[in-house]
Amino acid sequence: MVSFITQTISDPYWFGQIAAANALAKIYAVGGTPVTALNLVMFPNNQLSKGTLLEVLRLAMFPSKQLDVGILQEILRGGYDKVTEAGACLAGGQSVHDAEPKYGLCVNGVVHPERILTHAGAQPGDALILTKLLGSGVLFAAVRAGKYPLKELEEETLPLLTALNDKALETALAFDIHACADVSDSGILGCLLNIALASQAGVLLKYKELAFYPGAAEMYQKRVTTDSNRANRALLAQHDLKIQTSLSAAETELLYDPQTSVGCC
Repeated sequence: MVSFITQTISDPYWFGQIAAANALAKIYAVGGTPVTALNLVMFPNNQLSKGTLLEVLRLAMFPSKQLDVGILQEILRGGYDKVTEAGACLAGGQSVHDAEPKYGLCVNGVVHPERILTHAGAQPGDALILTKLLGSGVLFAAVRAGKYPLKELEEETLPLLTALNDKALETALAFDIHACADVSDSGILGCLLNIALASQAGVLLKYKELAFYPGAAEMYQKRVTTDSNRANRALLAQHDLKIQTSLSAAETELLYDPQTSVGCC
């Protein structure tokens, strides 16, 4: 599984953790266990001298080395810590020049052929279970715009956002799971659309039973939004979406909010 993202937050260590947890979630979403990972780094050329990159990759393998390589070092340290927490081995990586920093992983995992989870297979009467809260997209946008304090994000949101889905998967596999998908940049509705199409079934979502990160609804009430909300609206407009409950504009926007370091449903 390959996944990388643009920098969601100014703190490079948090960003590295977020991007790594986001990539690892793709393996958990199919019922797998991560085994190895490769760093994917996009960074400005002036930060990627030959010696610097080798030092950074060594740091990712052996974090006890104290090497002053700045922002890139901290991003990879965050990624290394998450890969290690997942019990996987970081085997190296690849870098390219890019004016806008991006980071992610190519993750390999294993899964028993009889317990592979897919979007297909949802059945009437199945319950929807989310492993993480929703609303992270607008909070990142609000922090970048200076409309939400980074300290609150670090205290209330990032610890859960960077948590791995391994324990949730372990719990879920004790039951008869028919379908699973990661909630990604297409939001909760995009996730459910994938399950509905693959399973040839309808999905009933009870809004009042959804849980959101603190501050997410407030940001939409203050007219903060993300670049992905409009695209997600356009995607869902092509399908038979019916909102039967009276929702405010902010409540509706939360359904289209793009998710990073995803949970599974």
